[in-house]
Amino acid sequence: MSSTRPTPSSSPTASSSSSGSAPGGITRATTIRAGAGPAAAWAPQPLAGALVLDLLEDFFKRLPAAKDLDGRLRAEAGVRFIDLVDAITVKGSPGLSDRLRRAGFVLRPRRGADTCFSHPLGSFPDLILVPEHGLSVAMAVESVADFCSCHGFPVAIEGDPGAPYRRAQVMAGEHCALWIIERHGYDAYQVTALEPTYAQDCARVLERFRMRSRCFASEAAGFDHAEALISQAVTAVGTDMACELFFRAERDYWQRRNRAGALQKARQDALGLGWANHDHHTYRSSRTCFQRLIQMFEALGMVCRENFYPGSQAGWGAQILEQPVTGIVVFADVDMSAQELRQDFAHKGLTPNQALGTVGLWCALHGEAFLEAGMHHLEAQFAFADLTTQLHAQGVEMMPAFTDFPYLRQAFTVGERWTVRRERVMKLLAANLIDAHQARTFLDQGVIGSHLENLERNDGFKGFNQAGVDHIISRTDPRIASATTTRQST
Repeated sequence: MSSTRPTPSSSPTASSSSSGSAPGGITRATTIRAGAGPAAAWAPQPLAGALVLDLLEDFFKRLPAAKDLDGRLRAEAGVRFIDLVDAITVKGSPGLSDRLRRAGFVLRPRRGADTCFSHPLGSFPDLILVPEHGLSVAMAVESVADFCSCHGFPVAIEGDPGAPYRRAQVMAGEHCALWIIERHGYDAYQVTALEPTYAQDCARVLERFRMRSRCFASEAAGFDHAEALISQAVTAVGTDMACELFFRAERDYWQRRNRAGALQKARQDALGLGWANHDHHTYRSSRTCFQRLIQMFEALGMVCRENFYPGSQAGWGAQILEQPVTGIVVFADVDMSAQELRQDFAHKGLTPNQALGTVGLWCALHGEAFLEAGMHHLEAQFAFADLTTQLHAQGVEMMPAFTDFPYLRQAFTVGERWTVRRERVMKLLAANLIDAHQARTFLDQGVIGSHLENLERNDGFKGFNQAGVDHIISRTDPRIASATTTRQST
């Protein structure tokens, strides 16, 4: 193997593809379109879902130990095996090829997998056809070494520590095998050696992102500081790896201020998973900072995938972004009107409003999600009912589900209540943006800051429930929310 080093625009050995498998283990391949319309026409993909389930059922019959692993993941962390499957390798046949095409899979060759099929309209594993008889599954985690240590697998790991792609075979049967893989800013299948200094560069970039200052005299100064760090990171390790490391640091910051997130992460770490099941990262932004926020994400290689607007009376909307190689998804919320949705609000910017909606008030009380406040919530994929029951036993309650469809179930944990700085509250009161009673309540009781979101997706559905999201967002408005949770300081 030859040594490689990234260019500023890509990770080592990364393909030039426009979509790929995320460390979360689900192929998030989509036709990512800059300036997409108000809502992409995502729909459940039952034919593709049935095909994947059939292959996994066959795999579990051949390798019962893998079925046992699925049971452990559900019982101990509320996580489903299927949500971590990165790829399935199976013997090709004319019948299987026809079924793939009918289900919507398309041929998308990648390094190390010339006969790789992915699905452009849903979240599914890659399906790789090979001439040899057999069936193997690759399950993605954040660290192969952590997984093997947790489960007692003394196996050899292919790929250097810190490499964008590593793997290890941990179970095998007759013509079947389970592989554990990890991806960092890489969406292909070739294990490649790295230059000796590359892992050190990645460690330095991650450290700088974790230690970045978030409190400044102005939001503009905070964004300038982050922009410089991102530019340095892209030069050092490539855009895709920089994106991967940035959001790893963002999850760490959010998790330190969210009890439900910390508890669930510990449960998943005990199984060697990390946050491999993350679905999307939600940021709240003021109107004045929204343009800079989008610029930061685009500097990390993210592309505007679709707009989101829950209705003419909602008073807020979002830009959904996706990184084509890492598969990382961002849901960026902002107060806005239906009329503003018709323009390129992500790039043209938004002027301040005289009144504050739910999103704007949250930012005014806690700070920008990109800066001091941290993410509003992390959404990860779970066995919905199992997680609800298990967290209840740990003292973490769910708010009522705001989506309950066969293909999509969603609920927030009861939010973390944070103390707010007196100067923030007094500034809002002086501007008549809140009244005296609200000011006293915010200072005495704190204000809900962040959540963990429990999500279950089926049949590869990639979209969001617009009406349901608006309902739950309105319930988190600090002017009406009444949940009581752990008090933390911002």
